[in-house]
Amino acid sequence: MTLIRPSRRDILKLAAIAPGLALPAVARAGLGAGAAANPAHFRFSIGEAQCTVISDGFFSQPVGDLGVNADRAAVEAAMAAAFHPGEGNYAHTNHLFVELGEAKVLVDVGSGSRFFDTTGRLVANMEAAGIDPASITHVFITHAHPDHIWGIRDDFDEPIFPDAEYIIGEVEHGYWMQDGLVNNVAPEDQQFVVGAVNSINAEGVEWTMIKDGGEIAPGISVMNSFGHTAGHMSLRVDSGGKQLIALGDSFAQTWMNFAHPDWYNGIDADPAQTVATRNGILDMAASDEIALIGYHFPFPGVGHVVRDAGAYRFVPAVWQFRG
Repeated sequence: MTLIRPSRRDILKLAAIAPGLALPAVARAGLGAGAAANPAHFRFSIGEAQCTVISDGFFSQPVGDLGVNADRAAVEAAMAAAFHPGEGNYAHTNHLFVELGEAKVLVDVGSGSRFFDTTGRLVANMEAAGIDPASITHVFITHAHPDHIWGIRDDFDEPIFPDAEYIIGEVEHGYWMQDGLVNNVAPEDQQFVVGAVNSINAEGVEWTMIKDGGEIAPGISVMNSFGHTAGHMSLRVDSGGKQLIALGDSFAQTWMNFAHPDWYNGIDADPAQTVATRNGILDMAASDEIALIGYHFPFPGVGHVVRDAGAYRFVPAVWQFRG
């Protein structure tokens, strides 16, 4: 495995923040949680499409799982430069809900009560945002990892969106449903296979398979973003000359995946394909000014891409309020 050594730029950045790293935690610029809950939804538009980001909660990812092909000092420097806590990567869970024409499309269904106790907030947060879960016409699953599909059933094993059309990539479905998969993965991955199979086989859910470029509804299509899982896909919204891509987990971290797109994570199933996918999306988004939303980006996770010194930089979108 080839190690990526820290560049002069990374070393200079680490040197610049070193005094801050030596101070007590209370003196650093990181923000703590508020005394009261923050809003868990955010609304914006793309052309004629009305979009809402809805949170399913949050969890912490081990820093050691990030940038596993890179020198650890470079990874730690990148995390520190972005003011991420050293003990973990705080991961939000940003679900995109798109209303365009007659279609009301939700991307992924979250964890339900089957993963972390800090997740499983999707339905409650939808209702708080004034969105009737029964109104959803389509549910698109980017991939079958726990935080994206395990919430497909409620605690009574009923589909949480019983009247919606459920859509998943043909390759992704085929991977998880292949005979004997659970016996052909590492023991620590077997729970992910069982959970994926149980979710896909949920009673009352019928699946529509989709391929690259397939249309869910006019102006809402899907695109391959393989690598993180065998058949990972992303959703694309095209309306009024504007575009948005819901990345799913093809990107996992707003600092490293843009500044160091060649770094991959331990959970990425196909590292080479993950990197190729990421670089392709970054080049396209920067060239065509396509907005992006990252599932694990800081809430609400919506922004743009600019080229920066041979790599890229994520620029959060400006919130707009109605007077």
